[in-house]
Amino acid sequence: MKLAIVTAYPPSKVTLNEYAYHLVKHFRLKEEITELILLTDRTEEGKDIQFEEAGCKISIKECWSFNSYKNIFSVTHALNKTKPDAVLFNLQFMKFGDKKIAAALGLMLPLVCKLKRIPNIVLLHNILEEVDLGSAGFTSNKFMQKIYGFIGSTLTRLILQADTVAVTMQKYVTILEDKYNANNVKLIPHGTFEIPEEPDYKVPTSPMQIMTFGKFGTYKKVESMIEAVVKVRQTTGLDLEVVIAGTDNPNVPGYLAQVQEDYKNVPQVRFTGYVEEHEVPTLFNESAVVVFPYTSTTGSSGVLHQAGSYGKAVVMPDLGDLALLVQDEGYRGEFFEPMSVDSLAHAIENIVTNDEYRMELGQLNYKAATAHPMSEIAQMYINTFNAIINSRMNTESVEVPSINL
Repeated sequence: MKLAIVTAYPPSKVTLNEYAYHLVKHFRLKEEITELILLTDRTEEGKDIQFEEAGCKISIKECWSFNSYKNIFSVTHALNKTKPDAVLFNLQFMKFGDKKIAAALGLMLPLVCKLKRIPNIVLLHNILEEVDLGSAGFTSNKFMQKIYGFIGSTLTRLILQADTVAVTMQKYVTILEDKYNANNVKLIPHGTFEIPEEPDYKVPTSPMQIMTFGKFGTYKKVESMIEAVVKVRQTTGLDLEVVIAGTDNPNVPGYLAQVQEDYKNVPQVRFTGYVEEHEVPTLFNESAVVVFPYTSTTGSSGVLHQAGSYGKAVVMPDLGDLALLVQDEGYRGEFFEPMSVDSLAHAIENIVTNDEYRMELGQLNYKAATAHPMSEIAQMYINTFNAIINSRMNTESVEVPSINL
């Protein structure tokens, strides 16, 4: 199978690029895949396709740009030129831009594939029905939220024109089937990027690192985490370092710089900036606790799966998709009230003051993470593509009998 993947890809800073990297890493090792064609956003530096293991051929076509109105035409042109057997879209609603028209035009590409009769799957990482538009940085205006809701429903119907829409949570399947009468939605778990050998769960304690990882400024805010760690230092006397790993959310440029200025008098607060792929293992291995300082959620959390793969204890808000992941996939952690610094401090303290409990949480999360390795997820997509192709062949092979009058 000659498989095209429409996605952002490292060193891109556009969302979901890391997920694409790990999908590609495992797709290329599958016997069924003869060539991968990456239809990616344009970047100044070359794409990261250097892998240790030998695999199938990988072709790069940089054919779209964030917020470009021409993406629908340039990607279609790339499809015409490369002629893939199947196409996988790695999407969320703002994948092609944070401007409404640019985003909408890009999301019409699955319909283009349908019209061109190219077997296609959309991996949809979130659905607007489950996004708090105010917290996620879209709009806090109630009237505009209704407009966004209408636009989102329209775009969802476009996306559902794909042969199959894969989502990472059972709740999303239920919503899309009930609201849109969809019969082409399938649950394929998020999966875990890397499954290292089981760690010994020991961590550095001088200092003990309390880490958060992501793009910050909208529903992911770090002020409460810094303040909570200060409280834990005061009550326990422990040597704790706050590690804020990642960058600003594109909707809130300058957010982390302002936080760094506002909290410059607080000792042992480290901002790492963008984390390169090869730096991720060290970041997680040296952390004692991974914190999710979220006020809402917008989909299955890749960071939670990463934390689990490195055997980390986690502190999570008791809301939305994170709570569902705990229920559905077996992750464990300390929960806190999203708007309460005291609640967050209490949750962190429960872990850092009890090494046995911290290790127990890490072991349970490692077990949950190893249940869905990325190699297994890639095979699920291949099996789904084969089912689509076989269904089409069977349909097209049925001859309609002629009627003689």
